[in-house]
Amino acid sequence: MELTETITRSDIMRKITVGLFSGADGVVAEPQTWHFPYFGEELGAAVMKQIGETDTVLFGRKTYEGFAESWPAREEAKGDDYLMAKALGDKRKIVVSHSPLEFTWRNSEQVQGDLIEYVKELKAEEGGTIGLSGSVSVVRQLMRAGLLDELHLYIHPVAVGNGLRLWEDDLDEPLKLKLISCDVFKTGTLHVVYGPAD
Repeated sequence: MELTETITRSDIMRKITVGLFSGADGVVAEPQTWHFPYFGEELGAAVMKQIGETDTVLFGRKTYEGFAESWPAREEAKGDDYLMAKALGDKRKIVVSHSPLEFTWRNSEQVQGDLIEYVKELKAEEGGTIGLSGSVSVVRQLMRAGLLDELHLYIHPVAVGNGLRLWEDDLDEPLKLKLISCDVFKTGTLHVVYGPAD
């Protein structure tokens, strides 16, 4: 008799990945003011790969508003970044906010209810990888809950000095991670990928 293996939904949970630009001192706030000198071809390809492999993107409200302000216009302009702009528009976009939101960018919706429970259900749905862009407070919550599968840090050779860091004084105990990969770009930027420790 031929044996078949039943695959349960828990065996095929969707993966969540996040990408963050960071200074060498751990600052992740306002990267648009300090990271562009290090944005070369290698970094662009890595970022596009991390976001491009997703079919759903999870945003905090501020990050979403920044994207929604620029990317639909870029798609409409049909310039050099049209394909990326269209791809972002076509993806399912889910926004974390405590206030009710109205959306004009297509395929956008808001998290309903508790974030952690919502993301657990989202991971259990059928679909591809879920990307998370920026949104440090959301990253922290998902990492604490063990729901984040890959943390992509693009660490630039610059000390920013002031600003929000990925982790402040808000951990009760060390959060153990495992190194998945580490690449060095020509600009001196490190692309470090962490996952939860086994």
